[in-house]
Amino acid sequence: MPSDSQLRAMNRVHHALLKVTGGRFGWTAARMPVLKLTTTGRRSGQTHSVMLTSPHQEGDTIVIVASKGGEDTHPAWFLNLRENPEVVVTTKDEANRPMTARVATAEARARIWPLITERFTNYAGYQEKTDREIPLVLLQPTD
Repeated sequence: MPSDSQLRAMNRVHHALLKVTGGRFGWTAARMPVLKLTTTGRRSGQTHSVMLTSPHQEGDTIVIVASKGGEDTHPAWFLNLRENPEVVVTTKDEANRPMTARVATAEARARIWPLITERFTNYAGYQEKTDREIPLVLLQPTD
């Protein structure tokens, strides 16, 4: 699994790809839509952005997976949105959309997780690598 510094470097490269290509490349990865999630730091209060894939959508709700590649710790962005669920999401089709994040309930996760792992088996592999239950996060428009 890449280190945190390697993950940050990959995010910088991804941001640069979007910028250099005028958004023509970088909005899909591994057959999934990509989004930019901006959270507020739980300790710093500063905004932080990360590029993530979204393996599942339901209407206006976007589902993201706090997998961190199967590491035993949650990603920082997840800890941030758990503390402050008001986030901003940019997709290929819409920039800077205010959204509210919530962790999927056990019932919602039980329904959605198999849909994700059936199409994208890497997530099942991530779950096998860790003892923590990998959370699903539902992003819903605030407007």
